[in-house]
Amino acid sequence: MENHITQISREHLEDLREAFNKIDIDNSGYVSDFELQELFREASFSLPGYKVREIMETFIAGDTNKDEKISFEEFVSIYQELKSKEFSETFRKTITRRDGIRSFGGLSGISSEGTQHSYSDEEKVAFVNWINKALAKDPDCQHLLPMNPDDESLFTSVRDGILLCKMINLSQPDTIDERVINTKKLATFKMTENLVLALNSASAIGCTVVSIDAHDLMAGKPHLVLGLLWQIIKVGLFADIEISRNEGLIGLLTDGEQLDRLLSLSPEEMLLRWVNHHLQNAGTQTISNFSDDIKDSRAYFYLLDQVAQQGEEDFKMRVKIDMSGLNERDLDRRAELMLQQAARLDCRQFVSPHDVTSGNSKLNLAFVANIYNMYPSLQRTQINGIETHIQPETKEEKTFRNWINSLGISPYVNHLYCDLCDGLVILQLLEKINVPVNWKKVNNPPYPVLGANMKKLENCNYAVWLGRDVAHFSLVGIGGENLNEGSPMHTLALVWQLMRRYTVRVLSDLGDGEKVADHIILDWVNTTLSQKRKDTQISSFKDNLISTSLPVIDLIDAIAPGTVKWDMVKRGERGVLKDDDKQNNAKYAISLARKIGARVYALPDDLVEVNPKMVLTLFACLMGHGLKKANH
Repeated sequence: MENHITQISREHLEDLREAFNKIDIDNSGYVSDFELQELFREASFSLPGYKVREIMETFIAGDTNKDEKISFEEFVSIYQELKSKEFSETFRKTITRRDGIRSFGGLSGISSEGTQHSYSDEEKVAFVNWINKALAKDPDCQHLLPMNPDDESLFTSVRDGILLCKMINLSQPDTIDERVINTKKLATFKMTENLVLALNSASAIGCTVVSIDAHDLMAGKPHLVLGLLWQIIKVGLFADIEISRNEGLIGLLTDGEQLDRLLSLSPEEMLLRWVNHHLQNAGTQTISNFSDDIKDSRAYFYLLDQVAQQGEEDFKMRVKIDMSGLNERDLDRRAELMLQQAARLDCRQFVSPHDVTSGNSKLNLAFVANIYNMYPSLQRTQINGIETHIQPETKEEKTFRNWINSLGISPYVNHLYCDLCDGLVILQLLEKINVPVNWKKVNNPPYPVLGANMKKLENCNYAVWLGRDVAHFSLVGIGGENLNEGSPMHTLALVWQLMRRYTVRVLSDLGDGEKVADHIILDWVNTTLSQKRKDTQISSFKDNLISTSLPVIDLIDAIAPGTVKWDMVKRGERGVLKDDDKQNNAKYAISLARKIGARVYALPDDLVEVNPKMVLTLFACLMGHGLKKANH
């Protein structure tokens, strides 16, 4: 290994050490495949998923002692193999320092050398200002707010978990039952409970929290805090950027374009179309990104002018945007004048003048999403003279999508059916349940113009073969063409089996995933309840008693005594509960499960309506947690 190191100049070696430390986000002195993926995802350099996998395969192949972790020496030797011009150039781009990056040091328990991580000052300022405004009136946050954007208070303010729980509910209302948040007499244990609740709830709304635990947040590790906050904020900003929430977006269809194409756009792509729609109405040049094309503030002046005019028609406001800032030659000054106009619409959020002129794509995306949420300014349109009504995604579809995204699958799944039709997401999910995938057999994008669908279909056929012959799923009547066509029934059938296997994987003590039959989980639930003298045994995962959530709450009390506040639980008269009481019990049960450490994706409605699939996953998660606790 030494001979590799001596072939690289000292300056180059320092660059590699810096890159390694940036990748080693948990300070372990080693790099895992997940941390490598983080580097390319977080770097402002976009690589297609297959390129990341190619690079990762090269790294993993260089893992000389096969410990599935890569030390700095292994890293250097692998880098030699990546020195083809393409890889070398792209790799250097990802590790180049950018403006506004702060560094902070720390010593790894494994490595004796100091490690250094970086975070963006601009992001910190943007998030602090957003949170200060959003939670200003929340009585439970008064001890934390307002935070100072110029110091490190953001990183200490997340310690007790309250702020994170509140931000999750702001982005996705009612995710957390706030009766479960510890708000008084916060000892370390109570703060940890809040942080565990926040992490499991963030996972349930589709955030990737694979590399973060409560200790990281309590320590206020800046890169992890900012990464998690951005995911939570983005969920809220993007929630309404879909056609079922605003059918005026149908007006963004281009000539001759099918509605299916518009429905398949990501929120980022939809926002770009929305901006360009307003720019075209203003008779000015369109943009193709939220980085280079917005640096001169021109697009923003015209966008603000358009939404202000439409807002006036809706009688929301009477604000005339002052366009004279376009004559200002100094771009920083022009950006400030533009933001002053945004402030008149109460839209001055996320970006400073420098963030605009430097083209910070993440913060500019947030700035535009916030304008859209306040002033979409779109008229309802008809397709071929016919009113079109778009069905929103079902709760089941949303739960599956959030589960997939929480695992850090690439690319991010915005639409369950069209984003799975090339097979790549399914193949990654198969890997997550320990089904080996031969990536050399897989067709990666960009697909050829001619025969693109054939390449995707081959991937889907391979995914179905692996599911049927290797994972031993029941896939009768399901073929690759069903996934490729985005057939809801067939796609849901496969995704459900993937989620079930992933969930029962934690029960490996009882045999591998496919052997953990429903009755084993059911027997454990009833045995645990009877051992603690609870009278809420269930006959199956369809038992109507589950609609009261009492079996779940009793089980949580059996696993984690003292967690349940019984005055919050409604027992009804003779076991009969009103609908509101059922809903309240269900919200309480789901949040309690997450608070004690179970990563639950089920929704309160799944309990009230007794959805047997999601009920099974909930009890399996609690069983896994209970067994883990018993074994410690």
